[in-house]
Formats: sequence, C-alpha cells, structure tokens
Amino acid sequence: MDYELIRSDRRTVSAQIKGGKLIVRAPRRMPESQINAFLAKHKRWIETHLAASEERKRAADTLPTFTPEQIRVLAERAKKVISERVAYYAPKVGVSYGRITIRFQGTRWGSCSSLGNLNFNCLLMLAPLGTIDSVVVHELCHRKQMNHSPRFYREVLRVYPNYYEDQRWLKEEGHRLLVAAKRKNGD
Repeated sequence: MDYELIRSDRRTVSAQIKGGKLIVRAPRRMPESQINAFLAKHKRWIETHLAASEERKRAADTLPTFTPEQIRVLAERAKKVISERVAYYAPKVGVSYGRITIRFQGTRWGSCSSLGNLNFNCLLMLAPLGTIDSVVVHELCHRKQMNHSPRFYREVLRVYPNYYEDQRWLKEEGHRLLVAAKRKNGD
C-alpha cells in the first residue's frame, strides 16, 4: 500500500485520506514495523475511504459547469424560496433575522453572521425541499447559539425533528455541486 509518511514529534500514528492519497503521520522514532501493523489493522477503513475518494473524483470529473445564466436563475429562485422558508421558520425558532443574501459558493450551504444576516448558497435550489429547510433551520438556530454545541442541535431538532435525515442529501450528493461551484469560481 503506497502512502506518504510524515514524521514529527507526535506520540501516536494516524492515517488520513487527502486528495485521493493516503497520508500517514507517525512519531519520529516509531519503527516501520509498527507503522505497517497500524496500517494492516486499519486496512478496511483505508480501502473504503480511498475508494470513496476516488469515486468523488470520478463524479466531479463528469460534472457540468454552470453558466452565468443558470447561476442567475438559481439565485433568483433561491431568493424567493429561501426567503419564504426563513419567514416560515423564524417564528418557530423564536428569532428575528437581518438581511438574506444568496451566493454561488463552493464551500458552504449557509451561514449566519453575528448581526443576524443570513447567507445561503443558490445551489440549494438543486436539493430537495426538506434539505433546504434543514439548512434554513440550522442557520436560524445560530441566532440563539453561535456554535455547534449539543444545546444548538437540541434547538435544531426541536424545530426540525427530521434534520439529520434531510441533511443526509448534502452529505451524499451535495459535495458534487460544491465541486462544480469551485470549478466555476476557479478554485
């Protein structure tokens, strides 16, 4: 099994999949036999994650790029749909909010500023409505908790009990859209 080995003043060995490559971090003086034993013990995890990384890369290579017109249409639709969803859920969360901004971005689905301004990715228009709602509720709950603590997630689940089910789409499909957005933005 090929891997990049990085030795440092750490005390334990770890493995990471990054960019389709296996990176192993180990203590400076750890014998190679111990590193190989660690890799053998975690072989199934490594193979599974390497395969998933390769699949994501193949899927990203087949993605179309978005034209400026497609982005404009998505953003217009998002402004209408997301504004309606925010207005619906804000009273349920028990919060107010500031400005709603729609962007085409390659890293986030939404964010909430300390001033209560909400930002959403126009690519949410390509997701199921439940997924959109889960992102809206997530960002609105940041008006109460500007963190991802257990208290924050209790609030999210109080308002939107299907949160984890509807977030699954983002985990399974969303990365493909974000890769396409990054490609278009030249990242």
